[in-house]
Amino acid sequence: MIVTIDGPAGAGKSSVARALAQRLGFGYLDTGAMYRAVALAGLREGVDWGRPEQLAGLARQVKLEVVGPSILLDGEDVTEAVRASEVTAVTRFAADNLGVRDRLVGLQRAVAARCDLVTEGRDQGTVAFPLAECKIFLTASPDQRARRRQADLEAQGEPVVLQQVLSDINRRDQEDVSRPVGPLRHAADAIEVVTDGLTIAQVVDRLVAIVARCRSEPRAAPCGDSPDTMEKAALQNPRPATKMGQGSTDQVRSRERNHAE
Repeated sequence: MIVTIDGPAGAGKSSVARALAQRLGFGYLDTGAMYRAVALAGLREGVDWGRPEQLAGLARQVKLEVVGPSILLDGEDVTEAVRASEVTAVTRFAADNLGVRDRLVGLQRAVAARCDLVTEGRDQGTVAFPLAECKIFLTASPDQRARRRQADLEAQGEPVVLQQVLSDINRRDQEDVSRPVGPLRHAADAIEVVTDGLTIAQVVDRLVAIVARCRSEPRAAPCGDSPDTMEKAALQNPRPATKMGQGSTDQVRSRERNHAE
């Protein structure tokens, strides 16, 4: 079973998806970290951002590994490094690069082919896995997302002004929905969950209930020895990406908005 979680920046997708995967016993894939890792590689190699073929070529050369919640770039754990502001500033060059996206979507599908998976990002339910059994669109107000991002940055030793973070969030929202490659879209058959005022545990409880409704029957697909082993092996030996058709528009389209009092 594939559970996709899409939504705008700062909605809490990574924390919630990781916790949901643990609750379900599924593998977990943070696709945003994959694009950030390619952007970090570009910074280190000094690529010309105006020449997208350079970054696409680099994406084909580097070795990416997803080991549980960690992302490894050529064997180095860059989980924290990819969250730095300078990486965030150039990640759009990786996200908007068709060559990079083709490479990473192929890796994502290789992981999903091997076990039950919770995968989160911007286009997981619309592009990467349009036939996923359970699609969730996780969102929150811009102010709530800005506060979360501010807390994340300060935890990394980067003090920032809330108003500036909010401005960046609003700009990012506009960029994400208008991107020529893999834009942020609410899949027609995705269930929307608004996380304002909710704790991670509360959100995860609601998502567990949603996944239970989505599952037509129990389908255990063990990830080899462990989710970590499966994810690492799949990314080291990816299968070529295959085209996937669009999901049926005749499916029941349900939405669930959860607003805090």
